Amino acid sequence: LHYGTLLGSRACAHMAAAAWASAFLYSLLHTANTFSLPLCHGNALDQFFCEIPQILKLSCSKSYLRELGLLALSACVASSCFVFIVFSYVQIFRAVLRIPSEQGRYKAFSTCLPHLAVVSLFLSTGVFAYLKPPSISSPSLDLALSVLYSVVPPVALSPASLAPMRE
Repeated sequence: LHYGTLLGSRACAHMAAAAWASAFLYSLLHTANTFSLPLCHGNALDQFFCEIPQILKLSCSKSYLRELGLLALSACVASSCFVFIVFSYVQIFRAVLRIPSEQGRYKAFSTCLPHLAVVSLFLSTGVFAYLKPPSISSPSLDLALSVLYSVVPPVALSPASLAPMRE
């Protein structure tokens, strides 16, 4: 929570800019590729969110293989991010366990564990939503998973919800 103190505001700004730029390029690749697909099953989705797997169901050409390749590349990038997150949490927990006072460790864990729970929820529901077999797919399950990984984590990590942890 003290990135500005530990890294400096310039480094924080560079990391934020890199994250925003890479997310923009990633979404631009998916958007351009998805909109180039011909749709032969209409353009109505049984979803509240317009997500890539739902759009691929409407495609009638073999060009969806490009999108699947892009999703495979995304899975590789996401896996490396996941390894980085796990490594970061290991380092955080090692540092917290070196705190001499029990009250200090409790305060640090009470800040870290809710964040870890939200990250775990986001990753597990996202992975399940994109990698589940089509045989267990249903509109209500897809909608519930979409809400769990696209609405709940941002709300749970909003500044208002983190305010009690900062006290």
